[in-house]
Amino acid sequence: MSEHSTSLDTLPPVGEADVAAGLAEVRAGIRRAAEDSERDPESVHLIAISKTVSADGILPALEAGQRLFGENYVQESVAKWPALKERFPDTELHFVGPLQSNKARDAVALFDVIHSLDRLSLAAALAKEIDRVGRAPKLLIQVNTGDEAQKAGVAPDQVETLLLECRDTHGLAIHGLMCIPPAEDPPSPHFALLARIAREHGLPILSMGMSADYPAAIQMGATHVRVGTAIFGRRLKRD
Repeated sequence: MSEHSTSLDTLPPVGEADVAAGLAEVRAGIRRAAEDSERDPESVHLIAISKTVSADGILPALEAGQRLFGENYVQESVAKWPALKERFPDTELHFVGPLQSNKARDAVALFDVIHSLDRLSLAAALAKEIDRVGRAPKLLIQVNTGDEAQKAGVAPDQVETLLLECRDTHGLAIHGLMCIPPAEDPPSPHFALLARIAREHGLPILSMGMSADYPAAIQMGATHVRVGTAIFGRRLKRD
């Protein structure tokens, strides 16, 4: 575990954290990491992961100008985000958790970007809803870079097959890739693998890096980093 990870364990829990201060610190960290890699800091987009955070808990981030947010659970998002988006209509909402095909209707209706497309049955469900409502969120393929049995995502050597099926069979535009490296592995080789696959297929969006490892992800070319704990505080474990 990195020194950064250890420091995250000492953060106050969700609901007690100073959200504006955490957001400012993460923005500064993104700027430093980008400049260290000779990248334009504006080329790295921060997605504030607000899963399990109440609508009231999200407000300080919105009021501080944050407009990209990520969620892991469709039902939780449907309960809290429509009212928030009405107040802050320029908010861009990203779905970053595993997505069940039977939740495709709600996901297409609410989210602007879906990061976790990883199988043909989900591609079919998303295509059906996109055709039905005429609303097309940007879609990213989730890649299981560590080939972990318990984790969602398509195997790296199956990305091309899924990409072609999404495009040719279902008419879906794929905009990028997402990964979550194994917790016990150094993250940089996984980020480098995802970046290489994205380059090979001309995919512009690279969603990688979280609270403990986003500087390494930026060094490897991340266009979007997904940071929650460092902004909103430690989350209690879900039952």
